[in-house]
Amino acid sequence: MDIIEELQNRFGPDGITPQATRDAIPTLWIAPDLVPGVLGYLKGQAERPYRMLYDLTAIDERVRVHRDGQPAGDFTLVYHLLSFERNEDLRLKVALGEDRLAAKSVISLWPSANWYEREAWDMFGIAFEGHPRLSRILMPPHWQGHPLRKDHPARATDMEPFTLSEEKEELEEQALRFRPEEWGIAKSVDGKEVLFLNLGPQHPGTHGPFRIVVELDGEEIVDAFLDIGFHHRGAEKMGERQSWHTYIPYTDRVDYLGGIMNNFAYLLAVEQLAGIEVPDRGKLIRIMMAELFRISNHLVWYGTFVMDVGAMSPVFFTFNDRERLFAIVKAVCGARMHPNWFRIGGVAEDLPRGWEGLVRDFLAYLPRRLKEYDRMVLKNRLFKARTQGIGAITLEEAVEWGVTGPNLRACDFEWDFRKKRPYGGYDQLEFDVPTAERGDCYARALVRVEEIRQSLRIIGQCLDHMPDGPYKSRHPLATPPLKGRTMHDIETLIDHFLGVSWGPVVPAGECFHAIEATKGSNGYYLISDGGVIPYRVRIRTPSFAHVQMLPLMSRGFMIPDLMAIIGSIDFVMGDVDR
Repeated sequence: MDIIEELQNRFGPDGITPQATRDAIPTLWIAPDLVPGVLGYLKGQAERPYRMLYDLTAIDERVRVHRDGQPAGDFTLVYHLLSFERNEDLRLKVALGEDRLAAKSVISLWPSANWYEREAWDMFGIAFEGHPRLSRILMPPHWQGHPLRKDHPARATDMEPFTLSEEKEELEEQALRFRPEEWGIAKSVDGKEVLFLNLGPQHPGTHGPFRIVVELDGEEIVDAFLDIGFHHRGAEKMGERQSWHTYIPYTDRVDYLGGIMNNFAYLLAVEQLAGIEVPDRGKLIRIMMAELFRISNHLVWYGTFVMDVGAMSPVFFTFNDRERLFAIVKAVCGARMHPNWFRIGGVAEDLPRGWEGLVRDFLAYLPRRLKEYDRMVLKNRLFKARTQGIGAITLEEAVEWGVTGPNLRACDFEWDFRKKRPYGGYDQLEFDVPTAERGDCYARALVRVEEIRQSLRIIGQCLDHMPDGPYKSRHPLATPPLKGRTMHDIETLIDHFLGVSWGPVVPAGECFHAIEATKGSNGYYLISDGGVIPYRVRIRTPSFAHVQMLPLMSRGFMIPDLMAIIGSIDFVMGDVDR
């Protein structure tokens, strides 16, 4: 019995309505009053349960045209669940009217729902009954309106010119003050004033602009309170005003250390919506470049993490190695950190002459360096003392909080989307999935270092088995189209001009595609209304879930341990705030 039939038998067919989608993820509309019961059943009672709340978001449906067979509603609340036992996703939708824009909170089921529900309220104005602190999370406290509503301005030219009066400046400064009572915390206990220490929002140990307020008992961390949103740039809103292909460079800046790895997830979703098949050469080129950026990300993490716990030299070594890698990226793409080189249907250009030599030299160079870093860092007794047993989480906690990627595999769980759900050609390659035990800072380090070696192994196979043939699909919706005979007849020239300027007209539908990105599972949920721009762009980033776990991971430790924990998670705030 599949999950749709199982739910209909238990909760009645009237309250459970299936919907067909392009991604073939089982998608069900459920009645609002059934939400707590259905979600509770799926998590704890169903055979092979859906234990992870992978994502939670919403859609403003008010100006959408193509909603064939879907229930009427002004907004849609979307729950995305993941079952590891089934290796299957499940999408649950709830139709909400603007006159009753509210749902029951599911924090009692998943603690990770806290931030997701706050984000849905912040962006759409959907209230969650029973939420302990429903407040702005990405926007400033005094922001007016809900930005992802369709009637909220998308450009500065649609708004009044910005002014900052002294009164407003004072108001915003006061809003940044930490008031314990707003968090339900006492200022004093047994007549003794509680000590709160503020870190950030500009602090070198926080890996980006966000703020941690730490409650201390002596030198021990009792609790931590996080303030994010300082890096919010409206990445999803921008996706809903750009054409399908002009949005590609915007994705680069989400995980700004992951480069074209960001393009990968977005384009796989677009291509699935449009029915585009990437040729074999294009697939292997993409994989090779994505794995180079995985190594680039991990080298930055390696050096800065070791610096966080007190060693200076390794960061210079790893950044030097990264420069060698960027020499390959620049030779192939013409740019370094954000090459904007992937395209709908493949890549922008074929590989240049001499690329094999550059890649082969790097494959020969880096393994020797990694052995040196093993002796310098991983076997260093001071590094071990600073990381072993620090910030440990169990596998159950990791799943409860939506942890993916290396941080999940550090809890001795072999789950990698490249293996479990091969995409883009990964099924043709051989590599291992590194895991570690204990789930602490040291385990997270072991996993990432071994991932560098496995990425080198993948790149080596791409080098040895790169197929001939086209690097880009000839599908009419692949953009920009190959020039071919553009200067020979006017019809082809017009077609090319429209393809570059307007971009493809993607058929109406919705699709989600996730990849194993540098920091965990990154996915794009895209909705097309049959036009040249997306109707809805949702970016599910790994860092958003991981940073939310910081208070749990840091309780009972000390401030220097907090720096080690932050460094071990490997996040960037662009990936958190979008």
